[in-house]
Amino acid sequence: MFPFSLIYGAVILFRNFLFDKKIFKSASFNFPLICVGNIAVGGTGKTPMTEYLIELLQQKYAVATLSRGYKRKTKGFAIANSKTTALEIGDEPMQFHEKFPKVTVAVGEERFEAIPQILHEYPKTEVIILDDAFQHRSVNAGLNILLTEYNNLYSRDFMMPAGDLRDVRLSSKRAQIIIVTKCKTGIDEHEKKLIAKELKLLSHQNLFFSEILYSAPSHIFNKSNYAMTESTDLLLITGIANPKPMKSFLAEHIHSFDMLHYPDHHIFSSTDLKDILKHFDKIKSTDKIILTTEKDAVRLKKFEKELVELPIYALPVKTYILFNESLKLNHLILDYISGFSTVT
Repeated sequence: MFPFSLIYGAVILFRNFLFDKKIFKSASFNFPLICVGNIAVGGTGKTPMTEYLIELLQQKYAVATLSRGYKRKTKGFAIANSKTTALEIGDEPMQFHEKFPKVTVAVGEERFEAIPQILHEYPKTEVIILDDAFQHRSVNAGLNILLTEYNNLYSRDFMMPAGDLRDVRLSSKRAQIIIVTKCKTGIDEHEKKLIAKELKLLSHQNLFFSEILYSAPSHIFNKSNYAMTESTDLLLITGIANPKPMKSFLAEHIHSFDMLHYPDHHIFSSTDLKDILKHFDKIKSTDKIILTTEKDAVRLKKFEKELVELPIYALPVKTYILFNESLKLNHLILDYISGFSTVT
């Protein structure tokens, strides 16, 4: 597939050239826009990173998020409300809406049109987080946070279809902040320096490292917590791009588990529900649960009638910044926002 990767890479290079030379126009706003994204397909931890930003900013600023709403059943601009479902806005925006009810959660394919609409409907908005927008150059974000997974650094990857890159490595130079995500436990300063050298950072770029931390599973309907033990029998349901970190975590904490894996952003059907219930019934144990991700949970909630009485839990995840550099990262983000006269 490598020859096709060369062709694809050439097309992306030419596209970026047209943007750099302003032949293709990019909209700029005198307003704090923070972009969270990557240049590879698959899960690099964009959702936990977006939630990290929301938790950092929502106590001080009126925050909005803007996503495309991937695989939703609607089109155009929309803002989440009390009656919104994951089918209408997508699973990740729905997750933001449920976890952060005070935050404005919007979706729209055309970001340069959606941003003014957010500011028109919610004029007190002080910062907008653009979810998964790094490769979409129709809008110039003032602060770009680029994520790359520890086990699949963009510096070692190839363009699609031979590899996972959907944008050229050179595009990483547009980011002010680069975060190596999902790091292994115990990564040391020596490896940190080797990776920093490999990524060939520019003088304006700041590099950070993070890992994923898991909390106690929470029931997707009544929010009660569950304490897993080594004897827990578990059926894992995932519809995410990269379930490996979750599987590794479970392998360290319980004896064994069964798994049903679906495509990324999978919309669960009645047939899927029957299959899940069938597999769960086969587990002969008094201490058994169904475990899923937070993103999958918002798509499974439409089956509340069938699932509400079952022990079905979501496993919360958080981004944790390593090497005691969270304060440095936070200051970079807050200093960027405070630099705008529109923010008080």
